[in-house]
Amino acid sequence: MSETEEIMSACSLCPRDCHVDRNAGKKGFCGEDKTVYLARAALHMWEEPCISGTRGSGTVFFSGCSLGCIFCQNRELSCGLRCCFCQNHDIAIGSRGLAVTVERLSEIFLELQEKGAANINLVTGAHYVPQIVQALDQARMEGMDLPVVYNSSGYEKTETLKMLEGYVDIYLPDMKYMETDLAEKYSHAADYPDIAKAAVAEMVRQTGPCEFGADGYIRRGTIVRHLILPGHTRNSREVLNYLHETYGENIYISIMNQYTPVRKFEKFKELNRKVTKREYEKVLDAAVDMGIQNGFIQEGETASESFIPEFDYEGVKKNTP
Repeated sequence: MSETEEIMSACSLCPRDCHVDRNAGKKGFCGEDKTVYLARAALHMWEEPCISGTRGSGTVFFSGCSLGCIFCQNRELSCGLRCCFCQNHDIAIGSRGLAVTVERLSEIFLELQEKGAANINLVTGAHYVPQIVQALDQARMEGMDLPVVYNSSGYEKTETLKMLEGYVDIYLPDMKYMETDLAEKYSHAADYPDIAKAAVAEMVRQTGPCEFGADGYIRRGTIVRHLILPGHTRNSREVLNYLHETYGENIYISIMNQYTPVRKFEKFKELNRKVTKREYEKVLDAAVDMGIQNGFIQEGETASESFIPEFDYEGVKKNTP
């Protein structure tokens, strides 16, 4: 039995610790067995400027997720947390995705490099870490030398993150909640704050302070994202305060106002609207008062459907003559 098969035989890659035998086709909270499923692999222009730039980030959207926010926008991917506000909900509930082999995943990395990608951006891949490591090894042997971004919900086990040391150059986690009641209410994960704190600490340990190239692209470091939820600016202030007090200017913080209600909630009516301009300004003012200098903000009409890509398998299928 290979190391990957051994891990998959009683999977505990994420904090859900399902211990299901994914080799036997069983699915844990993430909604996936051992087969890697992708929804999209293409140049993505909507990440932070130092990640997308003008070249685009070579973004690979994996199906499945161990967090599963109920408000997820990417509804067509697949996720195990089921957060009620998740912006990626379809790919987070296992309803979309094409199966690929490790060899095909490696080829996809190389194809994105050939298209001019600034980096390889792995979106929600925690439940596929062993296969990702294998694919990166193969791609590097074939000449892939781009920085690797690990784009995460923040709900990660440190043991799994340690498997990525030496493979990931840039960590791009969320820090969604500092309030346990919100984490339970929207993501069925009351332990999210503690899990995410430990995860970010491990990410920063691996990368150290942010480093940028002369072209403005980030080469190494950790950028922590926080999505403001309507009616919950206190949670946002608590998140920012924790990050700044803990890491100072060693990380960058991305404060996002792009929450988009993609369905109508009966139980969580507060999520049926976008974040107001006043709410966003309130959080930004708090960030300034805290002394946060290294960060990104969103200006203009960013809370729109334009941030949600089409999960149409672009770049996943192999081109044939």
